[in-house]
Amino acid sequence: MRKKLILLGGGGHCKSCIDVIEQSEQYEIAGILDKPESIGQTVLDYEIIGTDEQIDKWAKEGFHFLITVGQIKSPEIRQALYKKLIKCKAKIATIISPRAYVSKYAEIAEGTIIMHDALINAGAAIGKNCIINSKALIEHDAIIGDSCHISTAAVVNGEVEVKNGTFFGSNAVSKQSVTTAKNAFIKAGSLFLGGSSE
Repeated sequence: MRKKLILLGGGGHCKSCIDVIEQSEQYEIAGILDKPESIGQTVLDYEIIGTDEQIDKWAKEGFHFLITVGQIKSPEIRQALYKKLIKCKAKIATIISPRAYVSKYAEIAEGTIIMHDALINAGAAIGKNCIINSKALIEHDAIIGDSCHISTAAVVNGEVEVKNGTFFGSNAVSKQSVTTAKNAFIKAGSLFLGGSSE
């Protein structure tokens, strides 16, 4: 029997997450929490049933949660929602697409979603509340901090450390063994050679 899952955030990223969740067949989506004015609307086949003010109610009933708000410039909304889930002692889902490859020697922390065709190599460690987007490559021994978004087709090379809250843009590539700043913003299509974000 699949576990019941509540999604937090009903925008475009939510649609991509729904597709991964359905393919993984780990959870049954019970509904979405979003803004008050969105209640009653649907995202794909799922209804927006309330707001994040009701997290505690659903947590007490044993539902699992996944943050499906996107992250481009700032991680603040996702971080705030994650803190609220922790405060409510909620069960937090970790989702891995069946079309992703995750090495048995890699670590994936709670609240993270690994999307279609992502590749996580041996020795990599992915933090809490992260988005590892479609076709992203996380190479051996890379460390991805909490609340990071590694965007579509981005390449994080071996032994790179991506600090908490970082956005790593689509098709961006890092040099090996470099470290980002905390809350760094790595532009789409850029080459990251270390130091401050570009």
